[in-house]
Amino acid sequence: MDSQLKKGLLEMLVLASLKYQDSYGYLINREICSVIDVSESTLYPILRRLEQQQLVRTYETTYNSRIRKYYQITREGIQKLEDTKSDFLELKKVYDYILR
Repeated sequence: MDSQLKKGLLEMLVLASLKYQDSYGYLINREICSVIDVSESTLYPILRRLEQQQLVRTYETTYNSRIRKYYQITREGIQKLEDTKSDFLELKKVYDYILR
């Protein structure tokens, strides 16, 4: 898969995984890997980039005496995900045509 296409898809997968509940890196990675192969070393720069773009925010909590960093989608992140859905629906039409 083209690396730029994969990068954009991964960002949207992360936002989609956070849409209904906050999560932490390992769990996000495990969830996304059910759809597309991605390493943790690829995921964390994406999470940082989404945070810099204010599409997600972070907070920390203690779990088993260790600090765990959670990611939470922002209103801007939800809007970005919704905007991208319409783009994906158009793209799906193209792929469906090619794959017929």
